[in-house]
Amino acid sequence: MGLIVDIKKELPGFTLDASFTCEQGILGLLGSSGSGKSMTLKCIAGLLTPDEGYISLDGQVLYDSAKGIALTPQQRKTGYLFQNYALFPNMTVKQNILCGISDRRAKQVPAEIMERFQLSGLGDRYPDQLSGGQQQRAALARIMVSKPKVLMLDEPFSALDAYMRETMQLTVAELLRAYEGIVLIVSHDRDEIYRLCSRIAIYDAGRIVRQDGKKQVFAQPNVRAAAILTGCRNVLPARRSAAQSLAVDGWGTVLQTAEKLLPDVSAVGVRAHYFRPVEREGQNTITCRVKTVVESPFELTIYLLPQGGSELLCWKTDRQTFAKYQENSQIILHIPEEAVLPLMEE
Repeated sequence: MGLIVDIKKELPGFTLDASFTCEQGILGLLGSSGSGKSMTLKCIAGLLTPDEGYISLDGQVLYDSAKGIALTPQQRKTGYLFQNYALFPNMTVKQNILCGISDRRAKQVPAEIMERFQLSGLGDRYPDQLSGGQQQRAALARIMVSKPKVLMLDEPFSALDAYMRETMQLTVAELLRAYEGIVLIVSHDRDEIYRLCSRIAIYDAGRIVRQDGKKQVFAQPNVRAAAILTGCRNVLPARRSAAQSLAVDGWGTVLQTAEKLLPDVSAVGVRAHYFRPVEREGQNTITCRVKTVVESPFELTIYLLPQGGSELLCWKTDRQTFAKYQENSQIILHIPEEAVLPLMEE
């Protein structure tokens, strides 16, 4: 039966209107800061009460505004990992974990729990004696021993540096494989969501504008906000000029698409890695001149101005590929039809 969420919550200047279901696996809530992702988790956990709606978990109603049902956080069997991990600073690691064990007669944390969460030898330390990664594993262990039906991770890696973030993502992914319940992960990092989640719900200004399997969402974002949040660097206004043609005035061109277009298409997206340099002009080519080159350790980000256009084009490529063309005053870039993403506003 899984998790069913259909809620509304109004705050000054902001309205959350979220609806989704999750029967199993890991669902990522991807959106910019302030889009309503964390508020959704708090409503599920019972830390915040919606104005109206319905939440159920494995057939048990957690919240129903029509029937006046609102279970307490303790009654909901949910696990919530806060951004700051919320460990008790005056308790050791073992004492913190014992707080999650329902059997109050327990005196010791099982050794297999300490080993599974890579906390062996750290049981007598206090939170301020732990690294960020160790604090996170301790907080996860405290939640997991309580055997929640749904585990909610709110920006779980935001406080970690880039190296530790990737290391902890691998560790958490391994821990979650053994978890049989539902997992919700909140993030504004598309790579993090892609690595950890099987499905994605895209949040924009309090609403879910796209939800599907992660590969489907990245391949066909469908809406402007989803394209941007999944890392599409080229998103421009466009209009349908034929059944499979999009006029892109900002680039001064018309692009052919792989499939027929819906009438309400209003924008186009092209991922920066999908351009390919070619020798001559043809269908779906854009002739450009280089404006700016931004270097990264392993690739180049090149901004070009299309001939007859006013909007810059962003192209990502390797140094070797660009070196063949950088002496030319112009570069002709080709966009495969399947790489042209028709987009709607919502």
